[in-house]
Amino acid sequence: MTAEQAREGFLAWLAEQRRSPPTTIEAYGHDLTGFLGFLTGHCAAEPDLAALGALRPADIRAWLSHEAAEGRGNATRARRLSAVRSFFRWLARHHDVPGVALTLIATPKRRPPVPKALTPADARSAACDIGEVSDRAMVQARDTALLTLLYGCGLRIAEALSLDVRDAPRTGAPLRVRGKGGKTREVPVLPVVASAIDAWLRLYPFATPDAPLFVGVRGGRLDPAVAQRALRHFRRLNGLPEHATPHALRHSFATHLLAGGADLRAIQELLGHASLSTTQRYTSVDSDRLMAVWRASHPRAE
Repeated sequence: MTAEQAREGFLAWLAEQRRSPPTTIEAYGHDLTGFLGFLTGHCAAEPDLAALGALRPADIRAWLSHEAAEGRGNATRARRLSAVRSFFRWLARHHDVPGVALTLIATPKRRPPVPKALTPADARSAACDIGEVSDRAMVQARDTALLTLLYGCGLRIAEALSLDVRDAPRTGAPLRVRGKGGKTREVPVLPVVASAIDAWLRLYPFATPDAPLFVGVRGGRLDPAVAQRALRHFRRLNGLPEHATPHALRHSFATHLLAGGADLRAIQELLGHASLSTTQRYTSVDSDRLMAVWRASHPRAE
């Protein structure tokens, strides 16, 4: 049996026995065609079952390197390697073809997406002018206070909406935030944040210490979807990019601090990241500052 005949048998098994959807079968078929096509050139002959069983880890690595040279990213190569592994499991079960080589290959790690920050002007506009979306003074003050808090303190929206009135940010006192995993951190409070919160509390009719800091029009704790919808409406009215979301204000907080010369460890503490590697993603965002440092520092930059 040739490898191509085995591929057809595997796809038929997926359709008839596993009841896999047509899109899955098509994707597996495409990935395996590319793999077997590489082996034909790599081994100087169309492979059969014996050739597949004799593959070495070096052969699999050569294929992955070829995929990388063709411009396939880690996510694509990981998906194609998964298809090949499924194929070899089927070969081992139905044709006694060993797949030892694949057990010695690590899956390419998927790179986390680069955070999308807003420009300083867009971030300030979103935080300060969000009140334009509503004609109710209470909603205007609430939304302005919330987005100013997100951008000024780098909070996740869930962290901000979990605050009670007793936790309200005050000038001169750090804000205690309970983040992921119940971990507590302290974040400095800018005067502009405290001022926006004070303006909101003056219009908050039932602001008892135990009440939620941010509430909806019916008095319950504010739903994140309400804030997301308001900012979505605002960005479309004002021409802001589609990634202008409440979470993008947190990204903007970190990116703009980094651009201003803040220490990466300090930003990690402010954001509440457990690992510095998570915070390091922001270094790839600030490419303009990187180029400015290069031009100012390298002796051959001029």
